Amino acid sequence: MILKNIIKNPRITEKATFSAEQNVYTFDITDKANKTEIKKAVFAIYKVKPVKVNILNVEAKKTFARGIRGTRAGGRKAYVYLKKEDKIEFV
Repeated sequence: MILKNIIKNPRITEKATFSAEQNVYTFDITDKANKTEIKKAVFAIYKVKPVKVNILNVEAKKTFARGIRGTRAGGRKAYVYLKKEDKIEFV
């Protein structure tokens, strides 16, 4: 698997922003990615070496708005822990 395609995008949410202050960054990842591939991809893209990686499955949620039923897509996300001196800047 190509390393740059493993990480889809960073998750920019209020919770993710607060955790980034403690050097924990959150990314949306592909369904087949594992922890070692994520570490390699973060190093290839951002040039920082992660200390550890945790992966969570995000379940799809059912929605109902204006009389229309649907589902919001799920997926997977990864929490990437860095050393205190390392930072990732999202522009």
